[in-house]
Amino acid sequence: MSENIGMFGASGSGDTSGFGGLVRSAANFGSSERPYGSYFDEVTDELERAYPEFSDAIEKVIVDRGELTLHVKREKLFETAMKLRDTQSLRFEVCLGVNGVHYPEDKSRELHAVYPLLSMTHNRRIRLEVSVPDSDPHLPSLVEVWAGNNWHERETWDMFGIIFDGHPGLTRILMPDDWPGHPQRKDYPLGGIPIEYKGATVPAPSERRSYR
Repeated sequence: MSENIGMFGASGSGDTSGFGGLVRSAANFGSSERPYGSYFDEVTDELERAYPEFSDAIEKVIVDRGELTLHVKREKLFETAMKLRDTQSLRFEVCLGVNGVHYPEDKSRELHAVYPLLSMTHNRRIRLEVSVPDSDPHLPSLVEVWAGNNWHERETWDMFGIIFDGHPGLTRILMPDDWPGHPQRKDYPLGGIPIEYKGATVPAPSERRSYR
């Protein structure tokens, strides 16, 4: 009887995806050093001139893979967003939404929110990133700054449990109102039910793979 071999030659583990044995080392970035390159120095300089509390508001500046990310303290998020939108030399008029990320191992900073910004005036892109603890997952809503964030904040609340204070109607948008938990968190159980298909039974996701 031939052995059942999965993707990338995986066998014997019960994980037919081939990804079960992968080990990924997490990069721990400190603040990038100047010069940042591209227009990134100009953006940070203009923001620092327009926002006297820049050094207190920005935890670190990361330039990685051609992208500039400003890590902002949550209590300064709204003010920083306003400066980025309204300062003529910056003019980030568009926020492309907010994405949640869950890092269970990042103690007291388990939940991250990432905001991709676009300046159509200056043809520039940057990102804001904010972290909050799982025990106090509150961020100020930016719907007042960028109205298009309304549905995105609802989705991030629905999937990750980040609470956007001041949102005009923070309710679930994908899952039913009475759904327990937040499905895109890494500690969310896979669950599921077995599925019958042409006489065979596919076990529930929580029972389908072994990661020993």
